[in-house]
Amino acid sequence: MSVERGGWKVRALKLWIPLGAFMVFTLFPFYWMAITSIKPNSELYNRKIMPMVVYHPTLKHYVDLLTETNFITWTWNTFLVAAVSTAISLVFGTMLAYPLARMKFAGSALISFAVAATYLVPQPLLFIPLADIINQLHLGDTLTSVILTYPTLLVPFCAWLLMGYFRSVPVELEDAARIDGATRLQTMIKVFLPLCVPGFISAGIFAFTLSQNEFLYALIFLTQTDVRTVPVGAIAELVKGDVFYWGQLMAAALLGSVPVAVIYSFFVEHYVAGLTAGAVKQ
Repeated sequence: MSVERGGWKVRALKLWIPLGAFMVFTLFPFYWMAITSIKPNSELYNRKIMPMVVYHPTLKHYVDLLTETNFITWTWNTFLVAAVSTAISLVFGTMLAYPLARMKFAGSALISFAVAATYLVPQPLLFIPLADIINQLHLGDTLTSVILTYPTLLVPFCAWLLMGYFRSVPVELEDAARIDGATRLQTMIKVFLPLCVPGFISAGIFAFTLSQNEFLYALIFLTQTDVRTVPVGAIAELVKGDVFYWGQLMAAALLGSVPVAVIYSFFVEHYVAGLTAGAVKQ
């Protein structure tokens, strides 16, 4: 009996205490956003009360956010841009990753290295040429401008992640399909790609998250309020000079993070499986 008690204490010390501390550290920003978004202004700017406690909760900041700003339009723009950019990136990332992972040809190693290096290029270095292209195409202040620019960052990342997952699929499955008379394209579509669904989910979630949270390109290319995304719209219209509308800002941040949190909660197992397979093979 004493051994069991001692084992429980050791388990709590090694597992539950570090896990609890990590959860507190991870969830604290969400808690801070939540309590700030429901505090009245009298409590927000009163330094004499405890900042982590809400005495008179209110939904006024949420009402003002939804009625006095274009938050709903920003949310739709963000979802549309993220969904289309993710779809484009997955298609082109697959087209790039499959031959690099499954076919042997001269220069494949160099191209694989170039794909990883392209993803590491800082955004500000690509901004000037991309801005020039957008201006020449007369796409300023349109969602098309960011839908076309986001894949420049997402395609290399998706390709790099999918290459590691593609290499984990046994070659014998493709060989068996080819022996039965399937073409390379039929083998890829009917045999290979269905086995890589966790990899696509992992790459898709990452691409969707990066697209939704991207700020620099959206700030420069989208200047009109009706075409802005949530990160840009919240900062541009809820921060006026040195005045910060903290209640509405935190409400916008909390509502903007909900879709990604829901997606992660539903696909977390496939997400981890895709990352693990890619990391092991790499």
